[in-house]
Amino acid sequence: MLTHNTYFEGKVQSVGFERHGRRLTAGVIDVGEFHFSTGAAERMTVVSGELEVRVDGSTFWRCYAAGTVFEVPQKSGFDVRAVLPSAYLCEFL
Repeated sequence: MLTHNTYFEGKVQSVGFERHGRRLTAGVIDVGEFHFSTGAAERMTVVSGELEVRVDGSTFWRCYAAGTVFEVPQKSGFDVRAVLPSAYLCEFL
């Protein structure tokens, strides 16, 4: 079953699904800066474009281009900034 999620007045949208017993979402982020909270740990793969990311507790932004991955611990959060629309795959760990 697919689930559609919309955040930040439609500027971030994702489709959730399960595969081999794991939850994933594939989504797009429009231009802007957004904060996400996490319940479970997440592995984010940038599929297209580029995202700047600052994980909670850090003062530094790090750039992730298409094909790169970053992880976010459970029960934390992260800021994400997109200069151009970008796509991602989120795996819940």
